[in-house]
Amino acid sequence: MKETRELEDCERMDDSRAILCQISSLKVMLDKANEEIEDNIQTTREIESEIVKCSEIENGLGMKESELTKMICIAEFEMNELIQVAVIARTSVEFLEKELSCLRMNRDEVLKRIDDRRERFIRLCRNFQRDIVKGENEELWTLLSEKKVLENERHILNRNNNALRNSMSAFVEEILEELHSSNSALHVDIQSGNLENEKLLEDIDDLKISILSTSSFDNNHGTAHPHTSSGGFRTF
Repeated sequence: MKETRELEDCERMDDSRAILCQISSLKVMLDKANEEIEDNIQTTREIESEIVKCSEIENGLGMKESELTKMICIAEFEMNELIQVAVIARTSVEFLEKELSCLRMNRDEVLKRIDDRRERFIRLCRNFQRDIVKGENEELWTLLSEKKVLENERHILNRNNNALRNSMSAFVEEILEELHSSNSALHVDIQSGNLENEKLLEDIDDLKISILSTSSFDNNHGTAHPHTSSGGFRTF
């Protein structure tokens, strides 16, 4: 019986060891499963954070795309304006070229007329000189003589005017010198009068001081009679 019990106990112990081994193996498997689950959770979190970053990047790219679209629209608008300005400038250049060609034609015509008139004037001058040399125009000689006489008279009048102007200038300078002298004398008189007035004011001030000192001396002399003080002494 005893051996049978021992055998049963041994069998029970073996069963317990086997169960413990199975439990430990299951625990190891469970730990590995938990680690794999945690790894999967961490991976899932990383994937979610990457998804969030991708969403933010996508939103930023969308904003940049909208800004770029706006800039493209503005650039297209400015380009259209520049094209219109270029068309207007080209039209203005063509108009200015036409105006310039017209002005050149007018200048050429004016220069031609000037040349024609210059040649005609030179021809007339030569004819005029020839007539003067030949003495054919006596009236012109008379006019030239009268002109010379008038120039002589004008020269005499200018000389007389200069002489009169010089005499007037001398007269004015003399009058100004006399006025300056009289002003200087008057200034000296005024200064001397001011000095006399200052001296007179000083004498008046001295007289006032002497009068005040005299009156104060008289008052003191009139009030300084002998009397008896509270201590029985006589004061003067």
